[in-house]
Amino acid sequence: MKISATIITRNEERNIADALRSLSWADEIILVDSESADRTVEIARQFTDKIFIRQWPGYSKQKNFAAEQAANDWIFNLDADERLSDALIAELQQLKDQLSDAAAFEMPRKTFYLGRWIKHSGWYPDYKLRLYDRTRGRWRGDFVHESVETDGKIKRLRGDLLHYTVMNSSEHHERLDRYTSLAAEELFIKGKRASLASILFSPMAAFLRSYIFRLGFLDGIPGLAISYFAAHYVFLRNLKLWEKGRGGEEVMR
Repeated sequence: MKISATIITRNEERNIADALRSLSWADEIILVDSESADRTVEIARQFTDKIFIRQWPGYSKQKNFAAEQAANDWIFNLDADERLSDALIAELQQLKDQLSDAAAFEMPRKTFYLGRWIKHSGWYPDYKLRLYDRTRGRWRGDFVHESVETDGKIKRLRGDLLHYTVMNSSEHHERLDRYTSLAAEELFIKGKRASLASILFSPMAAFLRSYIFRLGFLDGIPGLAISYFAAHYVFLRNLKLWEKGRGGEEVMR
C-alpha cells in the first residue's frame, strides 16, 4: 500500500511546517493552496514540490481535487492545524506493508485547547476518517462538516491524530462567527428553518450535553469554555438561520 498525503491551505504559515513535517512518512505530499497572502506556499516548498494554487471552490471540492492529483489511490488527508502522533505514524507504516480489505480507516482525534489536552466534552475520541481509497470514497459537503463517503468497510486505528485548534478564546469566538454563517447557509439550502423554540432551548441542550453528559466538567475551565461555546454556536447558527428565513419571507411579500 502506497499512501499519498493531501492538505489544503489558506494563510497557514503558523501551522504548515509542523503539519508537513508530520507527513514525512508518506510516499508523496500534495498541497493545494487557496491563494494565500502569507508565506504558506514558500514554507511548503521546503517539504514538497507538488503544490497547486487554486481558487477556493468549497471544502469538499478542494479536497477531492487534491486527491485527484495523487499518484496513489490511498489518500491520507490532514488539516493544517493537525499533526500525527508517533503511535499513529507507526500504525500507518505497518499498513503500508500489508493488504487490507477496508475502503477507509478512521482514527481518534485529540485536541489541545487552552493549555491542555481535552479528554471529554464531546471532543474525544472524536473519530475522523482520514485514510481512504479514492476509488471507493469521495469528500461530500461544501459548507461545514465535510466528510468522506465510502462504499466499503471502515476500520479503526488506535493512534491519535493531534489537533492544535484555536490559540485562545478570542480566536475561538471569531471562528464561531464564520462557521455558524456557513452552517446556517447549508441548513437554509436544505429547506430548514429556525423557530423561537430552537433559538431558545437548543443552546441550553448543547451546553448540558457537552458539560454534563459528555463529562466536560472533568476538563476544568477549558471544558466549561467548550460547553459554553457549543451553546453559543447553536444559538448563532439558529439565529442566522432565522434571519435568512425572515429575509425570504420579506422578499415574498
